Amino acid sequence: MTASLGPQRGLLPADIAARIDAVMAAATLAEKVGMMSGKGFFEAFKADGGLWGARPYRAGGGIDRLGVPAFYFTDGPRGVARGQSTCFPCTMARGASFDVDLERRIGEAMGIEIRAQDCNLSGAICINLLRHPAWGRAQETYGEDPCHLGAMGAALGTGLQAHNVCATVKHYALNSMENTRFKVDVSIDERSLHEIYLPHFRTVLDAGVMSVMSAYNQVNGEYAGQNGHLLTDILRGEWGFTGFVHSDWVMGLYKPYAAAAGLDIENPEPLVFGERLVAAVENGSIAPQVIDTACRRILATLYHFACAEDPLPAYPADLVASPSHVALACEAAEKSAVLLANNGALPLDRSGLRRLAVLGRLAAIENTGDNGSSRVRPPHHVTALAG
Repeated sequence: MTASLGPQRGLLPADIAARIDAVMAAATLAEKVGMMSGKGFFEAFKADGGLWGARPYRAGGGIDRLGVPAFYFTDGPRGVARGQSTCFPCTMARGASFDVDLERRIGEAMGIEIRAQDCNLSGAICINLLRHPAWGRAQETYGEDPCHLGAMGAALGTGLQAHNVCATVKHYALNSMENTRFKVDVSIDERSLHEIYLPHFRTVLDAGVMSVMSAYNQVNGEYAGQNGHLLTDILRGEWGFTGFVHSDWVMGLYKPYAAAAGLDIENPEPLVFGERLVAAVENGSIAPQVIDTACRRILATLYHFACAEDPLPAYPADLVASPSHVALACEAAEKSAVLLANNGALPLDRSGLRRLAVLGRLAAIENTGDNGSSRVRPPHHVTALAG
């Protein structure tokens, strides 16, 4: 192992650039392509009995021989989806607060808990534009307005990255339905694309968020994970984005040319990249420069965070679900409450109150996310009835 090529806290930009150059010069084609995909997810997921987030997931980067660390990914949008982390109100509820400073503080708390659980890549920023309230993951996004989505997503990302966690904004782009998301082809004109479906992504990236997750769906005949118009023409060409793009989990790209279209990392395993991408370079169908460009984006982002000074001296496990974070979750719950109507009934006079009906199927059961990326498992919870 050539540990001297790995990142170190406090390195100056010129030194970081020199180390990245040295890594690129020393790495083999197989090692470079290895940085362009996750590793070990299926084996770990099976060993954990199908429990999502039971451990950090290697999600790109990493050359052990050269001392280059990997990205380790964790969700999710309402708290860290591993361990026993603080569970915040869902994103839709927090969107109802319209409080960007609160959202930034929630991002900081998530960032601390991510670092305390050995991860450095977060999939917390979900800003899918909500076209219909029956969308299966409506609770994971802030609402239906691009301006609001951008402001809240940027605040969350700023908080996350304050603790040197690389924040990912998702799902880019036009992912507004659930059941058919793996095959639906969204046909859209350029004006609608730029005025409605993309402004919030640009706002978040302009705020400094350094990673993008591509969507499963197709856009104008091409899957988002291998869509050169989205990933290169717009993201890099028009917006000047310099971070990296990784795929959503398992699907969303189907051919190695996704790398040439602008996808840098396939997650969570090399089902399309890996040996097939190496072969594509060796047979001349994909230029070596495509691989080098992707690897430099990955390394630049990785070293940016790994070389920056941390705001805390350490990130011990007892920072997870700490009293201050639980208090922040309570503050968010209070500020997220929406009163739809009040005809003089509120506030209730507790002295004359004998019984109070709490209605709804979730009133007396734990509700801390769905069974996917938004699931959080806090050490304790208070139901609406108990509260």
